[in-house]
Amino acid sequence: MTPPPERVEPKPVPGRAVSRRRAASIVPHALQSAEWPIRFSFEAYGVGVDVRSNDPVTLDEARRCLPPGARATAQPAAAAATYVLLSEPASDRSPDTALYTLFARGVELARSSRLDALLDQLESDARLTVAEHAPDRVFVHAGVVGWRGRAIVVPGRSFSGKSTLVAELVRAGAEYYSDEYAVCSADGLVHPFAKPLELRNDGERTQRTLDLREIDGVVGTAPLRAGVVLVTRFKRDAVWKPRELTPGAGVLELLNNTVSARRSPESAFVALGQVVRFATVLKGNRGDARETAQALLARLDAR
Repeated sequence: MTPPPERVEPKPVPGRAVSRRRAASIVPHALQSAEWPIRFSFEAYGVGVDVRSNDPVTLDEARRCLPPGARATAQPAAAAATYVLLSEPASDRSPDTALYTLFARGVELARSSRLDALLDQLESDARLTVAEHAPDRVFVHAGVVGWRGRAIVVPGRSFSGKSTLVAELVRAGAEYYSDEYAVCSADGLVHPFAKPLELRNDGERTQRTLDLREIDGVVGTAPLRAGVVLVTRFKRDAVWKPRELTPGAGVLELLNNTVSARRSPESAFVALGQVVRFATVLKGNRGDARETAQALLARLDAR
């Protein structure tokens, strides 16, 4: 028997995750134009998203993929993205397993025999859609925690180690805000985007969800002004000795990790300028996440 298809992993950098068969997997015209009766819609941060399927059970499973802050809607007036999740019946090639395919923006994003793999892809891509198109918020790839009424913002791309550092800061008593996006408003406040905290083991691409209860974590709910913007990457055996950057350099570091920087650079620049206005901007490689978290919080408490 031919083994079932493996999960298609999303790209570990900001941008759209697609399968390696992208060029050859354009959605048929009939699929694009069909009025699927099995569907649901949601809105998050002013962004509408439509999700469709040919199978009600599959669609019910997809309902758990809503981003933080999402609410169900009858149908968005103008959806920023439409996702189609198809469930193919078991075939002679794989008689014990249905095959699932996820489409968006006219291309196949992923295909797998495992529905959970496709739902992970849907969840991640839907969050990115919201981050790209939110009209009144600027989304920065960053981890965020709250400490003594101020936000600690850790900008960084995937594999920079920000989620690991966020987990250690939460373990040390900080409030959890996000391990993926710092959601910033024009007044410079940083808002919660508390998706489940996910960590990677060393050298692995796949992630595991960390239950905050395991580390006595608390989720922050109130918008905060940034106290620190920490620009750092994990480097084995590094000793954390950060240097302080100017506010202007801090804006550029944040802008480099901003999802909407190309689409709406002016509004992003204004909001990020407000974020760093009262914050200290630190930059430097780090080693052990727990040691760095403890050193950072001790430094803040010593002010």
